[in-house]
Amino acid sequence: MRTGRIAWQGGIHQVVPGRDAEHVRLADGRELAEGGFVWLPPVAVGTVFALGLNYADHAKELAFKAPETPLVFLKGPNTITGHKALSRRPADATYMHYECELAVVIGQPAYRVAKADAMQYVAGYTVANDYAIRDYLENYYRPNLRVKNRDACTPLGPWLVSRDEVADPMALALCTRVNGVQTQQGTTADMIFDIPTLIEYLSSFMTLQPGDVILTGTPEGLADVKAGDVVETAIEGIGCLVNTVVDDATWFAAA
Repeated sequence: MRTGRIAWQGGIHQVVPGRDAEHVRLADGRELAEGGFVWLPPVAVGTVFALGLNYADHAKELAFKAPETPLVFLKGPNTITGHKALSRRPADATYMHYECELAVVIGQPAYRVAKADAMQYVAGYTVANDYAIRDYLENYYRPNLRVKNRDACTPLGPWLVSRDEVADPMALALCTRVNGVQTQQGTTADMIFDIPTLIEYLSSFMTLQPGDVILTGTPEGLADVKAGDVVETAIEGIGCLVNTVVDDATWFAAA
């Protein structure tokens, strides 16, 4: 099952896909056309755990040794935005890049979960684009606040795809297109730490809660994006997340 969330007529509504890609369906059966509502993240997001260097080719791309244990950092709620949203490229940035990532959504409390049992705690999956500004990075092994906690720097969506609809989340193709040109491709099979390992690791010292999201990292193929670029991050069987990069003037005018 695929579900999403939208803002419409002053309320938040859960929706499912409509009759075509341009429509969504409300719980009462009415359909709304794109442009008549605002996409929200497909779940009410709790804690966001982001993985650094979780693809060996990406670590190599950045000239870093792959980590021996998961490299995880947290993201604040201000960072998350929805499908078709805007993300700001600050005027002082010289290199801002996308990161297409499979996002794992936790469905029930998980504490000290064994790897063999981990997948039963997953509600489903969605697509994330975790933008980074490399100018702001002090240390690749300690991503600082300005790199990964800027407002609306992590679009999420459009759909939450339930766990039972994805036969093997560790065998999904990922790609990114900038203005229609493919710039990144990879597969979740190349993760260093797979989903069960990450759930086992995180739950070994804290309780994961429903709505928590694990961003599982990105493969190689990063490229600088500019104001005006339309960025599509797509994952096989999960969906295509669309986002537009804007300059300071556009961002603050829309605020």
